[in-house]
Amino acid sequence: MRSFFDISYGNDEEPLEKLDIHLPDEGESFPVFIYFHGGGIYAGDKASENILKNAKTVTDRGIAFVSVNYKLYPNTKYPEFIDECAEAVAWVSNNIGNYCKSEGLYVGGSSAGGYISMMLCFDKSWLAKYGMSPLDIKGYIHDAGQPTAHFTVLKYAGIDSRRVIVDETSPLYHIGASEEYSNMLFIVSDNDRENRYEQTMLTISTLRHFGHTEPKVQLKVMNGKHCAYTKEFDE
Repeated sequence: MRSFFDISYGNDEEPLEKLDIHLPDEGESFPVFIYFHGGGIYAGDKASENILKNAKTVTDRGIAFVSVNYKLYPNTKYPEFIDECAEAVAWVSNNIGNYCKSEGLYVGGSSAGGYISMMLCFDKSWLAKYGMSPLDIKGYIHDAGQPTAHFTVLKYAGIDSRRVIVDETSPLYHIGASEEYSNMLFIVSDNDRENRYEQTMLTISTLRHFGHTEPKVQLKVMNGKHCAYTKEFDE
């Protein structure tokens, strides 16, 4: 794996507006997967041991892996971190050619990162600010993301973080505003965080209500805990 660390995608003076690029050992042309880490928007890092292992797994399969940091609570507020991630996607779109030839951009994340990837997928305003459309992304992987208002966003707004709220801060709110979406995969555990499985099923059914079904919208239900899977769930 060939790695390039701490590349600035936004404000050069902001230590968290950085990304890492990991390329397969051989070749110059790859699909490019842009990944947002989890951690509840208050923890996590693009270069954690687990993410570096994931990067190795992905690059071993001939895919470039871009891991993105973004500002975290309490040093951010909604929607700054989403805007930063949109800027990171645009930076990769405009600059990945300096590192490899792109065979298409893919976007995803786990937990808080899955919430961010859904916001970029369903609310076109974020990428539009940087001259892009969600349809410029060939596919999305939403892993265990919260499709309602994120619990940390609620907490810092002084609202009980257990509440289930669908407003403009939630991915669900924006489904149906666009007529077309790129391919997407949802991943969730059968024993995920409280209410996460049910909310994911509601997201899938809402997409279906607007005519977005398989094979464009796919679901994998896994065994295990939140973002700690043992195997795919077999019904």
